[in-house]
Amino acid sequence: MRLTWTAFTELLRCTLLGHLRNRLALALAVAFIPLWIAVARLCTSDAVVRIRLDAISASVSVPASRVAQVASALGAVTMVAGFVTFTETFQSRQMDRRLLLAGYPRLPMLLAKLAAVALTAALLALYTTILLWISLPVHHAVPLGLALAGAGLAYGGIGLLLGSLVRGELEGFFLIIMLSLVDTGLQNPVFNTLMDVAGVSAFPLYGVNQLALSSALTPHIPWSHGLLSLTWSAASGALALLVLHTHRPSRSPVSRRTGVRAG
Repeated sequence: MRLTWTAFTELLRCTLLGHLRNRLALALAVAFIPLWIAVARLCTSDAVVRIRLDAISASVSVPASRVAQVASALGAVTMVAGFVTFTETFQSRQMDRRLLLAGYPRLPMLLAKLAAVALTAALLALYTTILLWISLPVHHAVPLGLALAGAGLAYGGIGLLLGSLVRGELEGFFLIIMLSLVDTGLQNPVFNTLMDVAGVSAFPLYGVNQLALSSALTPHIPWSHGLLSLTWSAASGALALLVLHTHRPSRSPVSRRTGVRAG
């Protein structure tokens, strides 16, 4: 038990240090998120629009710029979380393999990666919630922060999965960027109202988008919709753990030969 806890804490520390060494990821987190929110605020009209929020089963009238800022914040969090997690997972493949061959237990390694995803999502959500609180009047900051964390968890899990599957970094970057752009675009209530797009509830951001918009722009808090992102996070995380479990060795060739001789 002590060995397992030691392995978990050490691997979590190494994973987080890998995030900190990724200067591009840090620059995206620190600069891209506020820049994207500012662009949405400056480039969107303050004209009042009427949008439909399924989470509260009602239509609300709000300035378009406020809707755009919340939607842009969600998009920025998903892209940064997916990018950071994918990059660390992809670049640590060989190191993880060496650690497993050296005898490190598999379960603590997998749990450390999930814990790193959760911490990354929480920090991005806290930072983005503060930025939105400064930029616009927010009705409920805590559920808004939880919605942003759910978005980070969902796409962090997707990044973890892609980092374990794809063969090249460019492929993973392209998939994360395209999925994030399509998802955030379809979840935009202004666009969805004009185009009447069906099937948006099947995408990862549907639940957290409804929770974020309702919490930021209305007095209502649809908690149940926030749970939808946890489903996506659990599914993508479980698939990533399955891929990591099946594609990486569990013990060294020396230990396998020893086991064969002993048998």
